[in-house]
Amino acid sequence: MNIGKSFSFVFDDKNWMSKLGLGALITLVPVLNLAWSGYLVGILRNVMNGSSEPLPTWDDLGKKFTDGLLLGIAGFAYTLPIIIVFCLPLSIMIVPSMLAMEDIANTVAGVGSILLACLSCFALVYMLALSAIYPAIFVIFAREGTLASCFKFRDVFDLIRQNSSPFITVWAVNLGLSFVLSIVVGGLQTVLGFIPCLGQIISVPIMFIAIVYVSAVSFHLFGQFGREIAGSNAPISIA
Repeated sequence: MNIGKSFSFVFDDKNWMSKLGLGALITLVPVLNLAWSGYLVGILRNVMNGSSEPLPTWDDLGKKFTDGLLLGIAGFAYTLPIIIVFCLPLSIMIVPSMLAMEDIANTVAGVGSILLACLSCFALVYMLALSAIYPAIFVIFAREGTLASCFKFRDVFDLIRQNSSPFITVWAVNLGLSFVLSIVVGGLQTVLGFIPCLGQIISVPIMFIAIVYVSAVSFHLFGQFGREIAGSNAPISIA
């Protein structure tokens, strides 16, 4: 795997500014921003197929939106347990106060706060586990292009188990990228926040540009992983 290539590949495309620029604009539009997820899958597929310029064009927006929608549905399904789990302590804390039972509300609020803290730890572990299996899910989805492919747990764990070394590399780099992105964007927003009005206006496009670039890097890594486990002469076909 060539990790450095994932950071530089976008600049090998002479139209990278227009492609990623349009992507950044699309991410600003509610609902339509699902197409950006589909675009990232296009990067993954192109890398798996050995394309010399992995950045896709935007000529098939419908396909990209459909892929993004399927991934969005799958993502919601994966995060649904956290949503349900957090509803429990919140309801415990809110309901007594709504019924004007002050003594009970204070006691229950304390229990709810402790429960919420414990569940927050669970949520952190759960999200970390999801981040670990997402690369494998994306690779399988890129191959098959169906919603069902996002839930092939046996295939996901077999893929990880049989290719643990490159998988750990991809996961660790992607996790590090997310951490660095949060620090850099947070730092820039803090600095720009000292500039009245203009600073806040500037920080928004910077944040989205950074997200677009880093996500493109991540999916190039996922594509390298998918190509390595499939073999250099194994182009994928989409169902």
